[in-house]
Amino acid sequence: MLHSGRFNVLLDACVLYPAPLRDFLLRLASEDLYHPVWSDLIQQEWKRNLLANRSDLKESQLNKTISLMNKAFPDAEVNGFYAIIDSLTLPDDDDRHV
Repeated sequence: MLHSGRFNVLLDACVLYPAPLRDFLLRLASEDLYHPVWSDLIQQEWKRNLLANRSDLKESQLNKTISLMNKAFPDAEVNGFYAIIDSLTLPDDDDRHV
């Protein structure tokens, strides 16, 4: 079933990185309070940063988390924006993928 929350909410790496916050936000989305969206770039960013800071975690564990997120919210992943990233001007160039 596709989630039909009232509005789209982009979940950036900063809220997906901490597991308690990620779990809380996804729980709210599972109650159809909003529709979560993210990109593969965002997923890879939080995974990369978490692995850099937590030597007790394995990449396979986080890949499983990402896979389960994508399965639970199959319409959450945003695609087709790569072509415009370079044309965006933001205070922080590293946020253009958002």
